[in-house]
Amino acid sequence: MSATNASSLTDSMDIKVVQQHAQSSSSSSCEDGNPFGAVIRRAGGLLHSVCAKWGPLADKAKQCLLKNKGLGRSTNSLFDSAASASAAAAVLSLPLCSASLSLGKDDCGRSSRGGDSGNVGSLRTDQYMPVSRGPGKRRGSHRRKGSGIQFVQQQVGEEEERVLISEILIQNKDGQNLEDSELLATAQQALKACKPNFALTTSEVQEDVHRIIDTGFFSSCMPSAEDTRDGVRLIFKVEPNQELKGLVCNGANVLPTRVVENAFRDEFGKVVNIQRLNKVLDTLNGWYRDRGLFGQVTDVEILPDGVIRVQVAEAEVHNINIRFLDRKTGEPTVGKTHPETLLRQLTTKIGQVYSLQQGRRDVETVFTMGIMEDVNLVPQPAGDTGMVDLTMNVVERVTGGFSAGGGLSGNGISNGALQGLVGSFAYSHRNAFGRNQKLNISLERGQIDSMFRINYTDPWLEGDDKRTSRAINIQNSRSPGTIVHGIRRDGPSSGPLHGGVTIGRLMAGVDYSRPLRPKWSGTAGISFQRAGARDEHGQPKVVDVNGGPLTFSGQAYDDMLVAKLETVYMDSGDNGSSQLVFNTEQGLPLAKNWLFFNRINVRARQGLRVGPVRCIASFSGGTVIGDLAPHEAFPIGGTNSVRGYDEGSVGSGRSCIVASGEISVPLIGPVEGAIFADYGTDLGSGHTVPGDPAGVRGKPGKGYGYGAGIRVDSPLGPLRLEYAFNDNHARRFHFGIGYRN
Repeated sequence: MSATNASSLTDSMDIKVVQQHAQSSSSSSCEDGNPFGAVIRRAGGLLHSVCAKWGPLADKAKQCLLKNKGLGRSTNSLFDSAASASAAAAVLSLPLCSASLSLGKDDCGRSSRGGDSGNVGSLRTDQYMPVSRGPGKRRGSHRRKGSGIQFVQQQVGEEEERVLISEILIQNKDGQNLEDSELLATAQQALKACKPNFALTTSEVQEDVHRIIDTGFFSSCMPSAEDTRDGVRLIFKVEPNQELKGLVCNGANVLPTRVVENAFRDEFGKVVNIQRLNKVLDTLNGWYRDRGLFGQVTDVEILPDGVIRVQVAEAEVHNINIRFLDRKTGEPTVGKTHPETLLRQLTTKIGQVYSLQQGRRDVETVFTMGIMEDVNLVPQPAGDTGMVDLTMNVVERVTGGFSAGGGLSGNGISNGALQGLVGSFAYSHRNAFGRNQKLNISLERGQIDSMFRINYTDPWLEGDDKRTSRAINIQNSRSPGTIVHGIRRDGPSSGPLHGGVTIGRLMAGVDYSRPLRPKWSGTAGISFQRAGARDEHGQPKVVDVNGGPLTFSGQAYDDMLVAKLETVYMDSGDNGSSQLVFNTEQGLPLAKNWLFFNRINVRARQGLRVGPVRCIASFSGGTVIGDLAPHEAFPIGGTNSVRGYDEGSVGSGRSCIVASGEISVPLIGPVEGAIFADYGTDLGSGHTVPGDPAGVRGKPGKGYGYGAGIRVDSPLGPLRLEYAFNDNHARRFHFGIGYRN
């Protein structure tokens, strides 16, 4: 009866292992000289003795045994190492269900072979990785768990027969007991359906084979059944994975060695577990994904000596092309911009591993040049090279044009709205000579203010690898002398507030700027300036209404050659922003009567967000050593200084310090509410200015203000409307555009 049960069990468990997109498993036959023929013959005799009781069932079992006498079957796994597992299914030469672990296969359906019988196999993904703007689907990573294997059970009957199992053993592929007690315990714990003295079906045995493989510690599992005196013995012959002793990583040019070592650190000296190996490989792929790099693990192979070989594919940039598109039709056209002007802006270079994040930054950089209406970067495969070709599609803006307008100058509030009205006319060209060079010519004219300016900027000098820019400026301006030489509002005079003094300035200079390091930039320049005072009729004037000097030299104007150095730090983060500006100007007395001085300015601002609340603290200060014209003194008070005071009403000194604090909260949409407090002082230096204009006008030299206001975001920057009180209990409205200086 036990032979009948073993035959019924094994005959009903004719399971095939097939591979997706590959050839089905083949069968091989053994010779008639099967050493187990005697067992089969004895089982046949036993069937005759119980024929009367078991009837047709016994005849069917006997025919099945005789038919399969000497027959042996094996299943071909995806790897030679799995195929090297025991080919015989059982002592009765009838196959039970078997399984082997495959790490993957290529897209053509070819099985990935480790080559040596000791290999677990190799992870194979497509050698061609599709390139797109968004992160692509990680192809092949799901195959590491053997998802390419399907178990197909032959239909034996409508209802599976059950066979009583008397004993269950777990052995290695050579039929010996497992030496590693932990592996033995792992395999035993994986058996959920198969238990001694239970009647089992083929499907239940097959499910436990899957469970053993799914532990990740075994490369193959071959179940077999044999007849014993006590009944049917079920044996699971497993092949454990090797112990990890070494690691080789090929093709990783940008993947740091420490990342690979850290990922595998906990696996060394342990039996390779495919589940844990999957997580390790996902860690490596995640490193590429988090940085937007086109790279991934494409192959994993366990060598006979316990060394894992990891193959990485990284898509390098093969070529970069610029394609100009027509603004109306979208068809390719001839552009006015030199392609080299755009290519030099890109941080992505030929031969680098393509980074999606870096590509996005390059698109943003080209767009912020201001000469393109639309920019996009399209990566495409470079044939069969495994590399990437990049095509940047750009649509050019209209590069030049005239504009006209009107507005209110910064002095409008101090001198009256009508006197502050100005009209403007300008011509600009954003892309001179097709090299992103900027030309701006502007004229502003009001009743008091006037300015004519020519500015020519080359954002990146040709042949320079430090991104050095050059700006050439020519300017002729006139502005009221209200801040330093204006009359007091509470005084008896009925004349204009600027005291009949306007300051004229002619300037020509050149500045060179470049990034110094991340978040830092520097500027060096030199300029010639001629500044002097005139009355309301445009005639030169050397003293003000109080008899104080208007120039340092005592002549109609002061000449100076000024060398400038400036360093700027800018940082903007999610929790706030920081700014630090250090500026120094040195007057060079290359000719007689040219001013000789050193002027130092420092500005700092720190922002901090705490939930929806934004806090800003700012500081500015400066001093002048040497020659100083009165109109060059530091003014204190006003919209960008101490609010609650009129422009320059706190004082004007050779030195100054101004500090401010603000707290703002969002109200509705782009509108914010704010409270603030300011303090400013000339550090007692007002009397050191020639003529002591602040002392003559009774300015206190120090003061504070506080108040509240609203902010409205706009394309020009924050629009600020504020109402402030000062320490003399005076009140003022202030209107400003942009952040405080």
